[in-house]
This record gives sequence, C-alpha cells and structure tokens, in this order.
Amino acid sequence: MSTQGHLVRRLSQLYVGLALYGASSALLVEAGLGLEPWGVLHQGLAARTGLTIGVVSIVVGAVVLLLWIPLRQRPGLGTVSNVFVVGIAMDGTLAAVPDAHSLAVRIPLLVAGILLNGVATGLYIAARFGPGPRDGLMTGLHRRTGRSIRLMRTAVEIAVVATGFALGGTVGVGTVLYALSIGPLAQLFLRVFAVPPPASDGSTVVATGQPRGAILRP
Repeated sequence: MSTQGHLVRRLSQLYVGLALYGASSALLVEAGLGLEPWGVLHQGLAARTGLTIGVVSIVVGAVVLLLWIPLRQRPGLGTVSNVFVVGIAMDGTLAAVPDAHSLAVRIPLLVAGILLNGVATGLYIAARFGPGPRDGLMTGLHRRTGRSIRLMRTAVEIAVVATGFALGGTVGVGTVLYALSIGPLAQLFLRVFAVPPPASDGSTVVATGQPRGAILRP
C-alpha cells in the first residue's frame, strides 16, 4: 500500500468509525433499555439543560479534553474529531430514526447499537489518530496516579453513571450488556480493521500489533 493510499484509508476509517459511533449511540437512545456509561451522563444533562444529546456530547467531550492539560496528554486528529463528529452523527441519526415503542423493535435496536459500537470502535482506534477524549482521560489518570487503567475506568464510569442516572439518564439491561460485550467486540474489530503500514521496500507487511492502551475496557 502506498503512503498516500495508507493515509486515505486511515482517514476514511477514522471518520466512518466516528460517524458510526455516534449512530450506534443514537440507536441505544432509541432502544431506551439502558445506555453506555457516558451516554447516561449525556442523556441526563440533555434532560436538564434542554440541549440535544449530541450537543451535550460535544460540550462534555470538550470539557474532558481540557482535563488533558494538567494530565499532560497530547490530543491527536482523532481526539479532536471525536468531540464533534460523534455528537453531530448522534443528533442526525436521532432525527432520522422514528421513535420505537414496542420491545419487538427496541431489543433489536439495542443489539444493533452495541454491535455497531464495537465496529465503530475498531474502525477509529485502528486508524491510529489518537484516542477519544474520555479514553485519553483514563490513560492520563493511570499515568499520573500509577493506578491500573481498569481501576481508573471503573471509578470514573461508576461516577459518570451515578451522576447521569441522578440527572435522569437511562440505566438498564442495555448498560450491563454494553459493559460486558464492548471490550471483546472492540478487540475483535480492531484486528479486523487493522491498517497495514505503507510499503517502504516494495513489500507489504500486515500490522499485527495494537495501539498501546487503545482498548481500555476489560
């Protein structure tokens, strides 16, 4: 793969992945059976402020990104793009998808949302343009405190879910199912969408490694 083709593929994966991530989050909202941890917070804040959940996602992402400064984290193109693209895609999907009322529709929406989220995570992380603001917060806390990434993620996400639930966010079976399945799904699709490096000597070598700390979930 040429250097230019390599870059085009990575950029394509980044923005397709981020757009699909926003769409998958919107499907979880429509299902109404429980959101991913940060989605609970976004929905609760949206209910209290009157803003759309996509706009809230953008604002929260920007605030979290500011927390990178004392943690000495460096954002990449993917980090900044994550803040905006996910929220825009979420609001766009919510506007396009009709409301679901019966469980016969809501359960498939939940399953589709979780699976699509795994695909999206694999796509944008494999592009290697930097972690999202929330994942970068976990790695930054890990480096500053010396505590494990799993402990930092667990502590922050418990606080996020509790705050979001108190504000009116939806916690349910979907929240639990997401927590149990997103790690294995993301790892699977990270391997599927791994981008081979550009050929430098006429040969193509397929990348087998994974970005360090990219998958922060258990």
